[in-house]
Amino acid sequence: MKIVFMGTPDFSVPCLRELIKSHNEVTGVFTQPDKPKGRHGELTPPPVKELALSHGIPVYQPVKMRDGTALAMLREASPDLVIVVAYGKILPKEILTYPKYGCINIHASLLPDLRGAAPIQWAILRGLTETGVTSMQMDEGLDTGDMLLRAKTEITENMNAARLHDILSELGAQVMTETIDLLEKGELRPEKQGECESFYAAMLSKELSPIDWNKTSREIHNQVRGLYGWPCATAKLGGRTFKIHETALTDERGTFPGEITEKTDSIKVCCGDLRCIEIKVLQAENKKAMKACDYLRGNPIEQTKFDI
Repeated sequence: MKIVFMGTPDFSVPCLRELIKSHNEVTGVFTQPDKPKGRHGELTPPPVKELALSHGIPVYQPVKMRDGTALAMLREASPDLVIVVAYGKILPKEILTYPKYGCINIHASLLPDLRGAAPIQWAILRGLTETGVTSMQMDEGLDTGDMLLRAKTEITENMNAARLHDILSELGAQVMTETIDLLEKGELRPEKQGECESFYAAMLSKELSPIDWNKTSREIHNQVRGLYGWPCATAKLGGRTFKIHETALTDERGTFPGEITEKTDSIKVCCGDLRCIEIKVLQAENKKAMKACDYLRGNPIEQTKFDI
């Protein structure tokens, strides 16, 4: 089968890697245009592009999807099927319907829950203990197409978004491979998502970062884990903003939200449920991230509470 792959970030790489290893022919890879990165704004190719070029696969980077350019590129690649994994662009009807078998998306949630751009982070932010990957026959809606296969994985208490990202990206490659195998055998059984309630996993923003110490210790712990990497949970102490990279739940109790109950060998803070959370890794403004115990050695904390 001739397949075109559409994807952009690191999450997409395991799927493309498995596709290249398969008996199918990858006739082209669509990915977002190179973007400037770093202090000097040097144009940097997406991870998917680098992998494709290393295997001699033609790469297409259309800026727009609805002006006919992308469709012309797709016709050039002439696929039987398109696989879409975190591409980052909305596909118009003429592209969705061009391949014989349409377009199949690998989505990082158990649909219909967590449709949208940031399902990995929102699974943790919402305190879920389980998530997974769904392969879906794409339609014109936003993650609303018929479900094909689903695979689940546990979200452990201290797992952060980066770790869950890596787990789901590998799981996605397995789901993709099995989905294509069943498609070739004519054994796929599409299932409608229906109109049941689902949480929309909107794009993340820095507005989610500030910690509200009036929330429960678990809510704050989930916030730190879910926003790990970007945009990061933040807290203010003495007017200074700190990024909080890692926390742990404790059995200790305090007397009011924001109270610093321990600041000698570790940093423990009382939350809205009067249970304390331990800050394990933090980052001061314009400094590197470091363990709380290391930070305290050179930066003793005089304050008795975090800013509310």
